Amino acid sequence: MIEVRNLTKIYGQTLAVDNVSFDVPKGQIVGFLGPNGAGKSTTLKMLTCYLPPTSGGATINGFDIFHQSHQVRQNLGYLPENVPLYGEMKVRDYLDFRGRLRGMERGERRKRIDYVVERCWLTTMQTKSIGHLSKGYRQRVGLADSLLHDPPVLILDEPTVGLDPSQIRETRKLIRELGGRHTVILSTHILPEVEAACDRAIVIALGKIVAQGSPDELRASRRLAARVLVECRGPREQIAAALAGVAGVNQVEFLDGHADGEELLTLALSPKEGQDVREEAARTVLQHGWALREIRLELATLEEFFVQVTAAQAAGRKR
Repeated sequence: MIEVRNLTKIYGQTLAVDNVSFDVPKGQIVGFLGPNGAGKSTTLKMLTCYLPPTSGGATINGFDIFHQSHQVRQNLGYLPENVPLYGEMKVRDYLDFRGRLRGMERGERRKRIDYVVERCWLTTMQTKSIGHLSKGYRQRVGLADSLLHDPPVLILDEPTVGLDPSQIRETRKLIRELGGRHTVILSTHILPEVEAACDRAIVIALGKIVAQGSPDELRASRRLAARVLVECRGPREQIAAALAGVAGVNQVEFLDGHADGEELLTLALSPKEGQDVREEAARTVLQHGWALREIRLELATLEEFFVQVTAAQAAGRKR
């Protein structure tokens, strides 16, 4: 549904997007992640035909963004981060105006307006002027507009900005429901949003894609580098020394427990890269006769993965 090949954008001497390539299959919801200045918004603007690429290209539902921009727009719904709206127009009048711009017939417009007003929780606001709405409601109007012509592809840039917690939950639920019928690219800085709503994530930093995969795959790629947490009862210094001697353990750190005596202790073991030390650590504790209450791998979060890969990309650019 979306094919991006060697997409590049240069502003003067600045390389904003550097040879980016990725695919999004039909019906998939993809989170597009990146720190400020990563090239995320520039990439989305090229996909929506707002900016022409310097080189490379992309297709949306089979239509080329450079040579078939009109067809691309017909197949695309776009919600920008800052939604441009006509504040003096009433919500329903605005949506009707947008439908006429898209060439929708009157009966189809009315049917689709009723649908998007309900789906975007605007039923009680449809006769109010947009300029009198809160930021959250204006965001919903923009979302309704992007859905109005029932496009096969949706590009949503920070769709939950300005929404309260209950509205954010409802928006995430709506995005999940849109998957399958629509192919969605969701640009966001809110990592739990990606985990809650997306099938796959693409991480961009300094204009390059540095990682992509499902949230579980991205976390798993850092899994064996995660710390091992050990909770046991016994003499503090002896336990630390014994666990430090386990093959593959780089460092032992106390997270909880008293300085002396046989107290309940919680320790964090930092393994060498590619090492899983849980079995040997458990065996060591039990062989010494100490009470082992728990041993587990500290779960990596998507936020930790994001910080690691973007920091690594930045460090590589400096060198």
